[in-house]
Amino acid sequence: MPRIFKDRHEAGEILAGKIDKYASRDDVIVLGLPRGGVPVAFEIAKRIGAPLDVFIVRKLGVPGFEELAAGAIASGGVRVFNDEVMRALPNAMQIIDEVTDREEAEIERREKLYRGDRPPLDVRGKIVILVDDGLATGATMRAAVKALRERGAAKIIVAVPVGAPETCRELQSLADETICATAPEYFQAVGQFYENFSQTTDDEVRELLSLSAPST
Repeated sequence: MPRIFKDRHEAGEILAGKIDKYASRDDVIVLGLPRGGVPVAFEIAKRIGAPLDVFIVRKLGVPGFEELAAGAIASGGVRVFNDEVMRALPNAMQIIDEVTDREEAEIERREKLYRGDRPPLDVRGKIVILVDDGLATGATMRAAVKALRERGAAKIIVAVPVGAPETCRELQSLADETICATAPEYFQAVGQFYENFSQTTDDEVRELLSLSAPST
């Protein structure tokens, strides 16, 4: 039987046990993909004593079929594309450029909403533990890895409580290390492996970032 997590916090506690080797290092930071990845990342950052921040990635959905991802865009404007979907779209780049403009605005809105005036953590030369609550297609995680490479991260560790086996294998070739705590053979959706998979709110994200912020 595959592991069923009580909620994202329990999943983070269990996942953190696989990341202990990065504890108490001053060159490690933890980035959660909002919103669902942040409670998981919070537990990891707390256990290993690392700073926590968000790294915002948005899916580039096909207009009228938003659940169909033509790609994803990360903070800083880095995009990755789903080639199969792009080939099927007429005027693909024009359509996706329009979607990109909208999603870039949403990324900026969320950056300000979550951090306020606090600048993002500098990833250059750092070991970055990149966390989400699970991996399905992996589109947003691929965009995040690519963006962090361009920002000069020294090492990127993708860490998730659960993932589709093929997606976990794909990320192993993109990240420096990939930790999928469980990769069940019969994977349909991330939520099937959580008892409580209710949506994480913006207020929860802000609260967890505030709790993780170093005291001054």
